Amino acid sequence: CSHGDEPAPAPATYFQQRVPVPEDRNTNRISLRRLWAFTGPGFLMSIAYLDPGNIESDLQSGAKAGFKLLWVLLGATAIGLLLQRLAARLGVVTGMHLAEVCHRHYRTVPRILLWLMVELAIIGSDMQEVIGCAIAFNLLSSGRIPLWGGVLITIMDTFVFLFLDKYGLRKLEAFFGLLITLMAVTFGYEYVTVGPDQGQLLKGMFVPYCEGCGPVQLTQAVGIVGAVIMPHNIYLHSALVKSREVDRSNRKEVKEANKYFFIESSMALFVSFLINVFVVAVFAEGFYGRTNQEVFHVCNQTGSPHSHLFPLNNHTLEVDIYKGGVVLGCFFGPAALYIWAVGILAAGQSSTMTGTYSGQFVMEGFLNLRWSRFARVLLTRSIAVTPTLLVAVFQDVHSLTGMNDFLNVLQSMQLPFALLPILTFTSLPALMSEFANGLVFKVGGGVVVLIVCAINMYFVVVYVTELHSVWIYVTAAILSVAYLTFVGYLVGSSRVDSDTISPAEMLDAVTAV
Repeated sequence: CSHGDEPAPAPATYFQQRVPVPEDRNTNRISLRRLWAFTGPGFLMSIAYLDPGNIESDLQSGAKAGFKLLWVLLGATAIGLLLQRLAARLGVVTGMHLAEVCHRHYRTVPRILLWLMVELAIIGSDMQEVIGCAIAFNLLSSGRIPLWGGVLITIMDTFVFLFLDKYGLRKLEAFFGLLITLMAVTFGYEYVTVGPDQGQLLKGMFVPYCEGCGPVQLTQAVGIVGAVIMPHNIYLHSALVKSREVDRSNRKEVKEANKYFFIESSMALFVSFLINVFVVAVFAEGFYGRTNQEVFHVCNQTGSPHSHLFPLNNHTLEVDIYKGGVVLGCFFGPAALYIWAVGILAAGQSSTMTGTYSGQFVMEGFLNLRWSRFARVLLTRSIAVTPTLLVAVFQDVHSLTGMNDFLNVLQSMQLPFALLPILTFTSLPALMSEFANGLVFKVGGGVVVLIVCAINMYFVVVYVTELHSVWIYVTAAILSVAYLTFVGYLVGSSRVDSDTISPAEMLDAVTAV
């Protein structure tokens, strides 16, 4: 928020424009006109559930465990909906997004550390998007555009997309809707082409059991949770809901806004869940249990120039975003490869834009620092592109796709820095008034946060132990102590007095917004 002689904020679409909400006297029914007015923020938020990191996690889940881990994907999406509900409710009730509330609650040093952790998550996500787009360009051009060339293209296209918001908020939201539709069509095409076993699919989705699973499948299950629930997305959603005109002094309007945003988020995450299921099912049906030798022979027979990617051994096939497109092309024709690449490109481009908005809101909220979006994107995109470009130039596609595993671990470690604050603040009566979490929701939310954090810490431990380096073990141990100390601080600070954020401060903040 800005006071008195502070500089005015740089232009930002979501704070420049507000979408009016039509009145409806009959509040006992769901008004489609009002629902349409509230539709937009949830679908932008849901794009984070469809980024290249998620797609890679999906295809690896299908290839390594078949349909057996679909119930984990369903559960992770349900937990994501719970957390997004809290994020939207915070923004609607207070008129402040999560980063702004953190600015008022935490002292300077913890606040800066928290900001840095969230920035790491955003940069890690941005790197995954750059990798996905670079691979998509390489596949679409049949290798004519090298990986490093694809990385350079992603530098420019982001700035091009930034000009879209000059045409209005609803047009920008419609463009994101178009990208989601493109992903649904492309990955849906692969689903129809492969024709998965519907009985096995339903069994895997609703029977929480993994018969014959071992450490590989367990690690993959943990990876699904880490890929689906992304920390910066909670900050993003709490800011996006501020784009609708809601009279926060009117209890009835606030209650209605919460209801419609929850409905919209449910629809958006249902669509993203279906797209994720498409990807898991395609690789579960087509490639679960196959060996490298089988794939090599099929690719060789079809004349694919990529058969060398699969060594002549009987080891189980391991796929990533790049190999995934190749094997689809070998088994189901070149069209399947190119359509896969288009879907990956749509996922990368849409996620790039939402990451840009996340970074803008987080910087403004935590630091009360107003940068132009151009400067903000130039900084974060440079940080994300530099290491990705170096790997693309001096290594190969295996190293590039291998970075996704590390980036999933990085983002998993940032989860407590979003989950703990959102649960804390939405439980404060002084901040949320009658919309504060009740006892059941506090306990349930606390258990969910504990489970998610424990699962992701397990993922980190497994990843580090597989590196087989004493120096890495020592460094990881030292960083873990500092990390757990900070998490402990956040847990302790959740026991705050109701006066920590006074009603007067909240009123000032809302007025400034």
